[in-house]
Amino acid sequence: MNGIGAYQQAAVGTQSKGRLIVMLYDGAIKFLKLAVRELEAQNYAAKGQYINRAQDIISELNAVLDMEAGGEIAENLRKLYVFMGRRLSQANAKRDPQMVQEVIALLEELNLSWKTITG
Repeated sequence: MNGIGAYQQAAVGTQSKGRLIVMLYDGAIKFLKLAVRELEAQNYAAKGQYINRAQDIISELNAVLDMEAGGEIAENLRKLYVFMGRRLSQANAKRDPQMVQEVIALLEELNLSWKTITG
C-alpha cells in the first residue's frame, strides 16, 4: 500500500461514526453532481457510473441503519434512502438531470444536519 492509501485508510479508520456518515453523504453528492455534468455533456456511460456509485453509497447508508435503536428516525431515513434509490434509477433511465438534482437536495439537507450534530 502506498503512503497516500495508508493515510486515507487510517483517516477513515479513526473517524467517528457521525463523521463517516458525513463523508458518505459528501461522496454521494459529489458523484451526483458529476453525473449531472456528464448528462449535460451527453456522456451517458459516465453519467451511469456516477449515479451507480451514489446509489451504492445510499444503499450502504440504508444497510447500516440500526432500526431497533433508531426507531422512527431510522424508519424515516430508510424510506428516504429507498425513495432516493428509486429516483436515481428513474433519472438514470430517463436521463433526467432534474431528478438527480432532487436527490442532491435531499442529501445536502441530511448532510447539513449530520454536520451540525457532529460539529
